[in-house]
Amino acid sequence: MRVFRFILLSMLLCVGASLSAQKGVTTFVNPILGGDYPDPTILRDGNDYYMTHSAFDYVPGLVVMHSRDLVHWEPVSYALNTYLGSIWAPDIKKYRGRYYIYFTVHGTKRTNCVVTADSPYGPWSEPVDLEIGDIDPCFVDGGNGKCYLVMSGGNRWTLADDGLSVVKDSKVHFYDGWNYPSDWITEGFCLEGPKLYHIGDYFYYISAEGGTAGPATSHMVVVARSKSIDGPWVNMPTNPLIHTYSATEKWWSKGHGSLIDTPDGKWYCVYHSYEKDYANLGRQTLLEPVHFTPDGWLKADGGDASKPLPTPLKEITTTDRHARLGEFRIGLDWRFYKLFIPERIHIEGQALTLEGRGNSLGSSAPLLCIAGSHRYEIEAEITVYGNAKAGLCLFYDDRSNVGIGFDRTNRYRYRRNASSGTGKSDDTHLWLRLRNVDHVVTASWSHDGKTWNHESWGQEVSGFNHNTLGQFQSLLPGIFCEGQGFAKFQHFKYTEL
Repeated sequence: MRVFRFILLSMLLCVGASLSAQKGVTTFVNPILGGDYPDPTILRDGNDYYMTHSAFDYVPGLVVMHSRDLVHWEPVSYALNTYLGSIWAPDIKKYRGRYYIYFTVHGTKRTNCVVTADSPYGPWSEPVDLEIGDIDPCFVDGGNGKCYLVMSGGNRWTLADDGLSVVKDSKVHFYDGWNYPSDWITEGFCLEGPKLYHIGDYFYYISAEGGTAGPATSHMVVVARSKSIDGPWVNMPTNPLIHTYSATEKWWSKGHGSLIDTPDGKWYCVYHSYEKDYANLGRQTLLEPVHFTPDGWLKADGGDASKPLPTPLKEITTTDRHARLGEFRIGLDWRFYKLFIPERIHIEGQALTLEGRGNSLGSSAPLLCIAGSHRYEIEAEITVYGNAKAGLCLFYDDRSNVGIGFDRTNRYRYRRNASSGTGKSDDTHLWLRLRNVDHVVTASWSHDGKTWNHESWGQEVSGFNHNTLGQFQSLLPGIFCEGQGFAKFQHFKYTEL
């Protein structure tokens, strides 16, 4: 069935490309990054594009993605390898030949930091604490010999020449946002996610309003402009640029946009959105064409983000990030929940040894990857050593998770961070499989990887999302090892069903 589906999909894609080729256009289908890729910030450097996203409670974090066509993306580095707290809404920029990522840290204190590198491929510096409040920083050159860090709420700070500190007492409030109609149903006003661009005669202030989750119609991308960084700022008469107008649409809470251009002068808006009925996948990254009108405002081209859209550039390459998961590329394809201890890990070929930690799935700091699919299964061959319990999981946080595991004597079901025995294992070596089909999770086990035995339990996990649990996270598949000992994971596979 899967082979037939792949052949059918390939035929449809070829037909679509063939029909479009009559007009000299090929197409792509959103999302450009499926799964948990929220708060996108993007940079063009010649013919290369770089993008990063909020890391929240995952480390390594601030993964830098690279593309040559705006559609296919490959992780090339990560900027954080220490858990500082929840990492929000970064901004990636190139300034005076160096690369900067500014970001918010929501931890024991709320602050904002910056890391730098000579190349987007790293290595990245240790974070520098700017010791300022607000959230969602954005770097902008003011065109007046000064650079600024624009924050949520329409505030800004003046930066030092090197971009690594702010000028004391330089905070000013300079923009109040756009007042959307009072009968629109949103999560709240929430003027945040600013992005400023100096394009032609104007500075364009691109901001998010309406709240990033909540009702389907919450989020939006709003535009204002000014001929000076100091204002006055005029809101776009046709605001918003991007918005979800109805819960019947496929993509909900579209917002937190960044503008990006192509070398041949086309413009796009990169933003995030929840998929209708699949909020537990997190906020996914979408791309939509926009253009400047004769009077210098922005307008979306009118395409439906849920349907094929013209490709921005000739497709340079294709990637399959799931095919590489068996290589266990830590920091690129895999990340830990809150605690990254390199000494826990040993990788040899396509085998990963993970030292046990904690006494539950939630406290084990599991190793996680991004799914982005409605229906998939993960599978691995696992050997446990000592008094370790190990297995596969779908993990939202240390309270809301599901999984299958085993130790020397028993197999276990994990449900909302509690485990219960499901039968004798009598083996330190098993193959485990965890399947998620439209939010219904089931599990299987095998002694040889060929003959599979189904566990008798199942769990529905659609509620494992930010609207019910908070923390802006998503349900991620992964592996774990708890207890005193370690486990060896081999032949990890992710299969889209």
